[in-house]
Amino acid sequence: MSIHPDAQRFLQLASHAPDLDTQSVAENRAANEASRHLMGNKTPVAAVQDLEIDGIPVRAYNPRPDVDQLPVFIYFHGGGWVLGDLESVDSTVRDIAVTSGALCISVDYRRAPEHPFPAALDDCQAVTEAVLNGSVSNTNPELVAAGGDSAGGNIAAVIAQELRDRIVHQVLIYPVMNLSSFDTSSHQEFASGYFLTRRRLEYFYTCYAAEHDRSDPRLSPGLHKNLKNLPPATIVTAECDPLVDEVSDYAEALLKAGNAVTHVQFKGQVHPFVQMSTLIADALSARRFIGGELAEAFKYSRSTKPKI
Repeated sequence: MSIHPDAQRFLQLASHAPDLDTQSVAENRAANEASRHLMGNKTPVAAVQDLEIDGIPVRAYNPRPDVDQLPVFIYFHGGGWVLGDLESVDSTVRDIAVTSGALCISVDYRRAPEHPFPAALDDCQAVTEAVLNGSVSNTNPELVAAGGDSAGGNIAAVIAQELRDRIVHQVLIYPVMNLSSFDTSSHQEFASGYFLTRRRLEYFYTCYAAEHDRSDPRLSPGLHKNLKNLPPATIVTAECDPLVDEVSDYAEALLKAGNAVTHVQFKGQVHPFVQMSTLIADALSARRFIGGELAEAFKYSRSTKPKI
């Protein structure tokens, strides 16, 4: 295993950052906002609008405002349920919207520790159900996918399990799958020195889970007992990520349960490379790949929909 040169540059930049548990939440968020210049150029999208769905702030990216009944991809940002926001994934969602041709909705869910579990999940599920129920104009409620990165990928996996009969596709970008254990080889190998350290994870898990049982599948979707009949999954992982083993194990479990899975691992990359397109060229490759997967998923769902 070798670190990709782009990832190495990112790690060098991040190496002097103070530990999250030594600063206030406000300081940590300010530092995260200061890194937005690493997240790449903002690809033009035909229409971008900040609005509310079911009282929850979202940002909608419409690459084809002249088309009616667009498929929808609902995106949940990462940041350990504490740090991320709409701006931190703006360039990512723009690229996915343009490549997929879908209306993309990025959710500004409530964050921990002010709002611990299940606040973020409740917000994301409320937006998803509103879209599925036809509450968003010019969208096709029968062509709805959900996805996210890291903490947002965790939420997306839970929602795919909860709404498995209604979601047509799920996109999981190095998601947290098990908050109850660090008992994997990758958690041991990448516990420090690879940005997403064990100490950072413990901080995030404590902020989000608080006193809740961390083995609850709504916190740890990798522990869900029933994985049958889940939406087809596009899974993106980074080779040098403490989460890579638990995500890979989930991909295998999905396959064994009879689900369709496309799992791509980016060699030499680190968490959270997909957001860091200023430094990491693989970020753009991953975004284009995800957009292409969504376009194909929506096309396939249309073609297999029973005709009345």
